[in-house]
Amino acid sequence: MNHRQDQASVTGVLVLLAAACVIGFAAILVKLSELGPQAIAFWRLALAAPALGVWLIIEERRNRARPPVQPVRPARQWRILALAGVFFAGDLAFWHAGIKITTAANATLLANLTPVVVAVAAWALFREAITARFLIAAALALGGAVLLSAANVRFAPERLTGDVLSALTALWYAAYLLTVRAARLAGAGTARVMFWSTVIAAPLSLSIALIAGEALFPATLAGWAPLIALGVVVHVLGQGGIAFGLGRTPAALASLIILVQPVVAAAAGWILFGEALVMLQWFGAALVLTGVYLAQRTGPRLTTRLRR
Repeated sequence: MNHRQDQASVTGVLVLLAAACVIGFAAILVKLSELGPQAIAFWRLALAAPALGVWLIIEERRNRARPPVQPVRPARQWRILALAGVFFAGDLAFWHAGIKITTAANATLLANLTPVVVAVAAWALFREAITARFLIAAALALGGAVLLSAANVRFAPERLTGDVLSALTALWYAAYLLTVRAARLAGAGTARVMFWSTVIAAPLSLSIALIAGEALFPATLAGWAPLIALGVVVHVLGQGGIAFGLGRTPAALASLIILVQPVVAAAAGWILFGEALVMLQWFGAALVLTGVYLAQRTGPRLTTRLRR
């Protein structure tokens, strides 16, 4: 890997870390919303679309002014972007539904299985080599994520459906991350990935909300605040940062870096809602951060062209 590619990889890691921190506030904003889980998913996407549209226009104008840095395959891009939209709509639907039935701790723990799925699939699909040191770092981060959630995990028969939905969330989000990575490898810019996957996912989320019989509009004007924050901040900046990072960072490493998200969520809950953390959770948070640090130092290397 040359100096320019190494610099781009560092940039990708830093953006992924920042994006994971932003996404860590998603659960809190969902908790503050007046709407049902599926309606929240729709507004998150719908309110993000205008900002993503402006971003796309800027990106396309910039791209026309200079030659592409890698071959662009439009037909392949559109197929992948359509899949990304479907997978993200599924991710939101399953995670929101699961968290409504089971506990937040259970949902978080089971959804954090995503890096395992991504690592195996990225090795098979993109030939991303996984080193022994990366596996050790991943085990530390995943173990930390388990400890972070374990203190509040409660398994019970009546929550089994929610637990299953939360576990399936890991598959949906892993599929989304892998398709975004594939789209970036096919030459799609960050804004194109985000705009079209969002536009495709929004009507799917709206259909699910209507089928679920959920109210579509907040009862108060203040009820729009968390929805706007979810759309403009969490989706555009958070998920947009993930899409950017996936153009410069191997998928397995990116999915592991995103494990910083539950650490941020736990810290925010402690600060904003006084949700106490026991010593086991502090230790788990430290393990996650240590694992992520080691992973980005030793994590899978893949020689790629730079992607905007």
